Amino acid sequence: MTAWDLDDGVLRAVLSAALATGGEFAEIFAEDRDSTSVRLEDRKVEELVSGRDRGAGIRVVKGESTAFAFTNRLDRDALIDAAKAAAAGLSDQRRVDATDLRRERETILNPVAIDPRDVPADRKVAYVVAVDDAARAEGGSEIRQVIASYAEGAQRVLIANSEGLLVRDNRTRTRVSCQVVAARGDVIQTGYHSPGASAGFEHLDAYPPAAVAAVAVRQAIVMLGSVPAPAGEMPVVLAPGGGGVLFHEACGHGLEADLCHKHASVYRDRAGEKIGSELVSGVDEGNLPGSWGSFAFDDEGTPSQRTMLFEDGVLTGYLTDRIRARAMSLKQSGNGRRQSYAHLPIPRMTNSSILPGRDDPDEILRGTKKGLYAKSFGGGQVNTATGDFVFGLTEAYLIENGTITTPVRGANLIGNGPDILARIDAVGRDFEVWWGVCGKDAQSVPVTTGMPTVRIAKITVGGTG
Repeated sequence: MTAWDLDDGVLRAVLSAALATGGEFAEIFAEDRDSTSVRLEDRKVEELVSGRDRGAGIRVVKGESTAFAFTNRLDRDALIDAAKAAAAGLSDQRRVDATDLRRERETILNPVAIDPRDVPADRKVAYVVAVDDAARAEGGSEIRQVIASYAEGAQRVLIANSEGLLVRDNRTRTRVSCQVVAARGDVIQTGYHSPGASAGFEHLDAYPPAAVAAVAVRQAIVMLGSVPAPAGEMPVVLAPGGGGVLFHEACGHGLEADLCHKHASVYRDRAGEKIGSELVSGVDEGNLPGSWGSFAFDDEGTPSQRTMLFEDGVLTGYLTDRIRARAMSLKQSGNGRRQSYAHLPIPRMTNSSILPGRDDPDEILRGTKKGLYAKSFGGGQVNTATGDFVFGLTEAYLIENGTITTPVRGANLIGNGPDILARIDAVGRDFEVWWGVCGKDAQSVPVTTGMPTVRIAKITVGGTG
């Protein structure tokens, strides 16, 4: 039995069992997931794995208390047992019955032209081999290691709750990646490129092996000629696409309502306040067709939507799930996400971006006499309660007399989210995206960040030069 095969009678019985001890709200999240991954390292296929996982999570809510149980079986008895286990976490003799289920319209937000499950494994292996060949041909003798990979996932989701909601969503995602290690003398650098989409195998047509490899190789080879990064306060120009990681980490997480509800966000109770420069408008858009972080419904059955986070520098919205929206008197924004049926939903970003502005990207650079150009971000950390952050840069360059010049290594950006938003003094009219997997509370979900060319008038750069 698949998640989509569960009939109304079974769903109503499970929801009724979940409410038997007095819960106010009950929900079933059932999923069926097929996945395949291929990884090539040092010209050898180190991994070729296909698998299927299915199951359901049962959540019962009463006030601010939540009980949760899950099962990897989708038959009636297993689901009712899980519902009873969840119900046992709440004790009350009052009984609430499930409402008759109503079906929400099923939308095809992310159409699939070629179902990756129908593509033979040898074609997937051939793709990663071609990425490896292209990387070694592009980088020559300085390439020391290449790791090429391909991953696909087809997830079928059913969500039903005691208020009568019943929705289904079909989510297919495909991603390719290339990581290279290059060396010159005793200097070692890496490069990485990993585009993903909510799409089928046709995604590979947009990212042929040579194109994916070229981006990773260029980054690694260029950085072999880098010098130690300077330190001190200076203007920093964020590159389109990769620079969106800073917005995602330093600002986006603080707008997730669970952190606001726990008084762990610097943005709590600041809606309507002008925080950033009037040049800054930011959004989260779970309903972008084909985007890596998109879906038709979130993992609570709320339709995906566009949420304005900042408009002309003014904080205008938060990212909510059902529980936090209710607790904070906010609307549900369609950001209740979970890694799988074995996890509870929590507020998460989807496709978050700073929107394009009106400035010419070339003029932004020409107007920066001396500073740093931040092209790619690595690891970092942020304290959402204060907004303070530190992020490392994997690719950065000096800006001298309005021109990008010498690559630098070891650079870190040190600042505060609200403060940095206020210091943005130029926003380009270009726009690119970056694809990633975001971790929070031991759950990982696909996300996209986007950004035009953006200049921060002044920020502290940590370096060794």
